[in-house]
Amino acid sequence: MCTYVTERTSVVGSGKGPEGWFRLSHATVYFDHPFHAPLEHSLNIDFVDEQAGPGKRVAVELSPASARALVACIEAALAAAGPLADGAEGS
Repeated sequence: MCTYVTERTSVVGSGKGPEGWFRLSHATVYFDHPFHAPLEHSLNIDFVDEQAGPGKRVAVELSPASARALVACIEAALAAAGPLADGAEGS
């Protein structure tokens, strides 16, 4: 069953594709059937530069357990960085 659960946010950062590094403008997160991962459903994240078109995209498909572990690692790393992680966007 498809869930069509989709969240989207603006991001500031870079991604690396076949042609090298490029700017990222948005991330789309959705829970649905993966295209490649050997899972029934996965948490999928597409990092894109919308102005550059579909060639500027980094995609990941994670198992639900892996996605939750990644969220915990991200939160732990930001907490450990303390004030350095506050207000760093766009730096």
